[in-house]
Amino acid sequence: MSREKRQAKQPGLGGLLRLIGLGFLIAAVVKELRTPAPERTWNGTLGFVPYDLRRPTAQRFRDRMWAPEDGHLFTPQPFGVGWTLNLGRLVALLRQRLASRA
Repeated sequence: MSREKRQAKQPGLGGLLRLIGLGFLIAAVVKELRTPAPERTWNGTLGFVPYDLRRPTAQRFRDRMWAPEDGHLFTPQPFGVGWTLNLGRLVALLRQRLASRA
């Protein structure tokens, strides 16, 4: 078997991360379904991994992905499992860095 074919069969790091993410997603759904219906929030954590399975809103996307005043570079996903990059904080840090060089 050629090297290219072997590499095509191996999922690599991206495939492994997707599989882990899928596992956390399934675990989050199971956790919520095991909770009595009136107490389900569809958001929380699995250990230290955050999840939010509520219907996504534009406000939640803004709050999680563009929050320059938030001290965290990574924030919980606005929908799904894990973290997302807080682009607002990243831009604020880059501006501070550029201002300090001037």
